Amino acid sequence: MQFLAMGIVWGASFLFMKVALDGVSFGQIAWSRTVLGALALGVIVLVTRPRVPATDGTPGPVLPRERAVWGHFLVVSLTTCVIPYLCFAWAEQYVSSSLASIYNATTPIMTALMATAVFRVERLGLSRWAGVGVGIVGVLVIIGPWQYQALTGSLAGQLACLVATLCYGFTFGYQRRFLSQRPIAPATFAFLSIGVSAVVMLALTPWLALAPVDLDWAIVGSLLALGVLGTGLAYIWLINVLRAWGPTGSSTVTYVTPVVGVALGVLLLGETFSWHEPVGAVLVLLGILLTQGRLRLARRRAAPLVG
Repeated sequence: MQFLAMGIVWGASFLFMKVALDGVSFGQIAWSRTVLGALALGVIVLVTRPRVPATDGTPGPVLPRERAVWGHFLVVSLTTCVIPYLCFAWAEQYVSSSLASIYNATTPIMTALMATAVFRVERLGLSRWAGVGVGIVGVLVIIGPWQYQALTGSLAGQLACLVATLCYGFTFGYQRRFLSQRPIAPATFAFLSIGVSAVVMLALTPWLALAPVDLDWAIVGSLLALGVLGTGLAYIWLINVLRAWGPTGSSTVTYVTPVVGVALGVLLLGETFSWHEPVGAVLVLLGILLTQGRLRLARRRAAPLVG
């Protein structure tokens, strides 16, 4: 149930951003969802006070004390929330919510590239490299470069979506390299990722949040859903699914979010597609399956020698 809730909320987040853009700026969307998410997670950590036992069995601190850890979380905050949230919210001024949700599905491909080429915390075999290649081809098909004579708003919006997923890929590789082995409780980990992001957003308030707004119940509800659910509770659900199913099983949420995002965009916003967008989406999905090792290229067996 938590897995499905996570997929639905994250898939619906692209609809919520599109609705909220009718009354607030893209910067206000990113600012509000981060601050609201941090408040929700902060309440959870304050109530539960999760701790990881030390080697001698004594309970460790709720929050880490090493300065280096806080520096790592500052980097994570920029690539987990600040940059991608701003990119996706800005992009949806120019692309449909459905298309943005499809681009979000490229995150596993970006993760594979970052984990292998940049942080060198994983090695990819032939099938997985083939998946990266197929995924890149799928992205190019979705963009449809033959349609653009110059950099248009739509193309710029699509590139902003790719910058966001590139940041997500960087985050997973960076966490694996610098933070995964540290004794930090999962709920605390989620709170620090979003909480430090909220501090950064608050520092940027004069440039992001101080602008006129035109609010109604749909816009307020969308912002609350983005913050409390999509940036708050969904991270707790993710932690629970990770504990129960492991990283491979929980990563299949990537397949749920674009389905939800496309369905909501088409049904509620009347969005439409060109032929190349669903074709590219299928290629991206195939690339993800190969990259995650769920599909493998058949190996040729040497023919037996006769004589």
